[in-house]
Amino acid sequence: MGLKLNAATGLMGAFVVLVGAAGWLMVQNTRPEARVPAAMAARPAPAPAKAAPPRPRDERFVIKRVLPIKGPIRYGEWHWDDKGVADGPLVVTVDLDARVLSVFRGGYEIGATAVLLGTSEKPTPLGVFPIKWKKAEHYSRTYDLAPMPFTQNLTEDGVAIHGTKVEKGYASHGCIGVPDDFARRLFGVTEIGDKVYITRGKRIGKGDSLIEG
Repeated sequence: MGLKLNAATGLMGAFVVLVGAAGWLMVQNTRPEARVPAAMAARPAPAPAKAAPPRPRDERFVIKRVLPIKGPIRYGEWHWDDKGVADGPLVVTVDLDARVLSVFRGGYEIGATAVLLGTSEKPTPLGVFPIKWKKAEHYSRTYDLAPMPFTQNLTEDGVAIHGTKVEKGYASHGCIGVPDDFARRLFGVTEIGDKVYITRGKRIGKGDSLIEG
């Protein structure tokens, strides 16, 4: 009986120890920090990225003056006034909706004219085009050697600004046609690389940038 009692007592003691250990483990696992993986622990939110400061405008291309032209410019009509306007970068703009070409030097409008444009089959392209080459006496190799005085080429496929008869009912094959006398003046002030901005319905005025937006 003594041996059996001692064995039973030993087994009971071991059982108590095991129960106690299990209870301790359960207590440890119920702690909040034990249930949250380290990777999911709360971390401070990253600071928002600072927005880059706006680039300052190049004042040479901000419109400072527009010519005082009353009413829409009629076909064949043109205006030019560069008196007192200092040297500055030259920008040419063409609005396909208004059918008007404007010339700006240092932000001052010095010239404006009505223009002929392409048809739906041969439209005048939209975009920004540097003047690629200039030729005062030029004839079309595509259209029966048609005269294109004071040509200023814009594209590889032959779109250019050039002198022509600007009248209602006429159109071009994609080129920008201006009156001959205006074409001569424009030819005299531009340089290779000057930009021509061709847009549709874009409205700009004093204080706007010619090269942004």
